[in-house]
Amino acid sequence: MKSRILTILPAAAVVMLSFVTFAAASFHDVLDTPALKSRHVGKTLLISVATAGKRVVGVGQHGHIVYSDDQGKSWTQAGVPVSSDLLAVHFPSAQKGWAVGHDGVVLHSEDGGANWVKQFDGRAAAQVLIGHYMGTNSCGTCHAPGNTPVSAPGGPETAAMMAEIKKFVDQGPDKPFLDVWFESDTTGFIVGAFNLIFRTVDGGKSWTPWYDRIDNPKRFHLYAIRPVGKDLFISSEQGTLFKLDQAKKRFTALKTAYTGTFFGITGKHGAVIAYGMRGNAFKSKDGGSTWQKVETGIPVGLMAGTVTEDGKIVLVSQGGHVLVSADNGTSFNQLKIDRPTPAAGVAAIDGNTLALVGKRGVKVQEIR
Repeated sequence: MKSRILTILPAAAVVMLSFVTFAAASFHDVLDTPALKSRHVGKTLLISVATAGKRVVGVGQHGHIVYSDDQGKSWTQAGVPVSSDLLAVHFPSAQKGWAVGHDGVVLHSEDGGANWVKQFDGRAAAQVLIGHYMGTNSCGTCHAPGNTPVSAPGGPETAAMMAEIKKFVDQGPDKPFLDVWFESDTTGFIVGAFNLIFRTVDGGKSWTPWYDRIDNPKRFHLYAIRPVGKDLFISSEQGTLFKLDQAKKRFTALKTAYTGTFFGITGKHGAVIAYGMRGNAFKSKDGGSTWQKVETGIPVGLMAGTVTEDGKIVLVSQGGHVLVSADNGTSFNQLKIDRPTPAAGVAAIDGNTLALVGKRGVKVQEIR
């Protein structure tokens, strides 16, 4: 399983980033060293983008975070306390947002992305896992007060889970969080490599692992977590998707006809779209019970998706394609774009304008 970590970002084509095993001293450097100021604000390698009210915020390599208050005409670099590569960002409100990335880092902003603090990292995550499942937590403030060690049911699966947790701790903070999503200013999830999943209900002051609350015995990577309608989904490997069972507070596995990796999921009520490698996209009209393949007409990885204010579903690719659906994901039309560039992330600024991010920074694209 260890070799699979080398495929996460190259396979996801997150613009040629790769997992590198650093010495312990290097980890301390990136987790404790503020991001350097860039002379090319808005043009550096960015991986993810989101809106914070009317503001657009992008995150990327070496801890760089940039924001724009004029729909991408000008950009300002934010203050960031780490230089780890950042892979995802989300704002549940105009002021409060979270960003995650390599080394298990979790950053939080309370001013719309202008300034950030570190809330969590791979070192703290290891202590939380040990304390939650083995009762030996030495990080007293890292997990929710009142939590007691989980009493697992026993058997081979439990033994395997405990072995994976011990390996996680022994290997140090080299596992990334790949996505973050908050339903409110207090409650949200972070997900990542090798089944990493944590939940907070206090705005990130403490985190509870859900390692045992997802039907993922092979410890597939969890690439993205997003709601569609009233349902919450996680995309993963080997055609696997997960859906939150609200009553059981557990993510259950969904069957699809696909055998490759799903990099993300988007859509709206009655139209769930899962997308991934080699232009593959699948649609569900019934909340994930059944899936039908959608022809996209492109052969390269679909990296990110969003829904515009007026209901268009948008997918972007590592080849620079921008696909737009006006019929709830039944079909997609490819935009004609001058000088297309590989895209790793997309956010809808309004009904007709997108912010695309990738190796050349941010590009604003009209979709009229």
